[in-house]
Amino acid sequence: MHKILYLYAEVMGYTISTLQKLVAYGAEVHVVCWDDGKITPYELPNMANVYFYHRSQVTYQKVLNIIEKVSPDLVVVSGWQDRMYMNLCRGLVKQGLPVVCGFDDQWEGYFKQHVAAALGKIGVFDIWYTHAWVCGPRQYEYARRLGFKKSRILFDLYSADVKIFNNSYVRSRKQKTVTYPHNFLFVGRFESVKGIDILVEAWLGLGASRKDWTLTLVGNGSLKAYYENILEVKVLDFLQPRELVKLIESSGCFILPSRFEPWGVVVHEFAAAGLPLILSDAVGASDVFVVDGINGFTFQSKHAQSLKNVLLNIIESSDETLLSMSELSTHFADRITPSTSAQNLLSLCQK
Repeated sequence: MHKILYLYAEVMGYTISTLQKLVAYGAEVHVVCWDDGKITPYELPNMANVYFYHRSQVTYQKVLNIIEKVSPDLVVVSGWQDRMYMNLCRGLVKQGLPVVCGFDDQWEGYFKQHVAAALGKIGVFDIWYTHAWVCGPRQYEYARRLGFKKSRILFDLYSADVKIFNNSYVRSRKQKTVTYPHNFLFVGRFESVKGIDILVEAWLGLGASRKDWTLTLVGNGSLKAYYENILEVKVLDFLQPRELVKLIESSGCFILPSRFEPWGVVVHEFAAAGLPLILSDAVGASDVFVVDGINGFTFQSKHAQSLKNVLLNIIESSDETLLSMSELSTHFADRITPSTSAQNLLSLCQK
């Protein structure tokens, strides 16, 4: 049995789907994760052969005791800013263990990234990590700039729980062929970075061009109360994954208008759910899960007029076209699965 230690920031639903596959492939997983300052109220499930430790309740020595007791085959770390994690990684690399740095950062070319790249060229990150585990092409580019060799970069860090969302697509497909739901759906945090203000500006600017389409916003955050007072949109609270999928049968297109979005697992979720996609070009997952004009559209981030144009593209599409886009989204969703995520990580145990 392979034993894996995660030193993690916040565990989300999509993390769980990969953990479940690791266990299915015979692994035992121990997860130290942040429990203070979480950005979403996601609830950790009880899982066989997965053991969770709250970061607020462990010390450096206690984690060392866990490591000694478990004797992991490899370590995954996500939470670069956690000094305790970094100190642990340094010691584990010295012991010869594979230490995998998981990150979703895109290469943006700002000053701090250039500094990090310069440090990477002289091997500074080799002190803490042996491998990088990235989401997609933009993260791969950053990992290369940080000095990770091609042979030491893994893909598919994040995967949606494809099965649960695809099952909802299958259940709703027949009804959608009868009456396709004319409802745009946003799911995410009600914060400026998510670009909800750009979406609402574009939406209100459509006026009568909206025809019979509606807009639903789902999530929590500091700006939520503001949008609850806008009559032309419907606002719902944050939903756990198994509640969220119930919205799929009443939704016809998913929108993520972010100003900045390193990856965006929610894109993968709603591709698996069979929704056409509208994404800003700042969304990292757009590289993998949307093909412009085929199963959705991308638009210029921060530009309401650009978003308005693609909203009209969907509104003016026939239901037959939308059904075709819907099916294509499910095919693109299979590019990454919890299985590919888990297998990529476990490949290090074979070396």
